[in-house]
Formats: sequence, C-alpha cells, structure tokens
Amino acid sequence: MLLDTFAWIEYFLGSEKGKRVKRIIRERECFTSAISLAEISYWLAKHNYDQEKFLNSVKKLSILLSLDNDLLEAAGRISYQKKKKIKDFGMIDAIILATSRAYALPVVSGDKHFSEEEGTIIL
Repeated sequence: MLLDTFAWIEYFLGSEKGKRVKRIIRERECFTSAISLAEISYWLAKHNYDQEKFLNSVKKLSILLSLDNDLLEAAGRISYQKKKKIKDFGMIDAIILATSRAYALPVVSGDKHFSEEEGTIIL
C-alpha cells in the first residue's frame, strides 16, 4: 500500500479515516513516496507539530520510495494527461501516482484526484 500525504495527516489526527490507515499499517506492508515527506513536513510546520516525531513515525512505519529519473519522467506524462480532465491535478499527485504504477501499489488516500484510479483505497 502506498500511503499518500492525505492518509498520513488523517493518521496523525487520529480521525476515523486515520483509524483506517492505522489498521492498514498494522495489517499490510506500507510505503511512502519520498515526495510526500515534503508535503507532510509543510503540513506539520503549518500546524506547529513536532517535525522530528511525526516524520520519524512515517519512516518507521513505512518504507520510503525514492524518486528516480524514469519515475519523474512518467510523472510529467501523467500530469499532462490528468490536467486535460482535472485542471487542479498537481505535480506531487502525479509523482505519487507514477510511484504507485511503477511499484504496482494501490494508493491509500482521501484525495479526489486518485478516486478513479484502479485499486485506489479511498478513505
């Protein structure tokens, strides 16, 4: 399972959706795209959360997947195609989707941008 930023934030908040993420983490091997660390770090800073504590949780509870040239090039193509239908589809979402496809992992998210992707688990 590839946990996106939305999933991690819900997990940190302890929301109902976050409880689903917690179950997924307990039951399955989970991964996080390295790009999500930037989004998570931004969110933590914005809400004055302990950066070290929460980022260490991400690193401890999931395997970080690095970005490489092929993945980033695929993300550019995905972004181009998605923006034809979804105007606000962002590059970070494209990178996460490219990661999902490259590693054949379903995305766990509540982000509407992933809702039409096969295998996606929408919280």
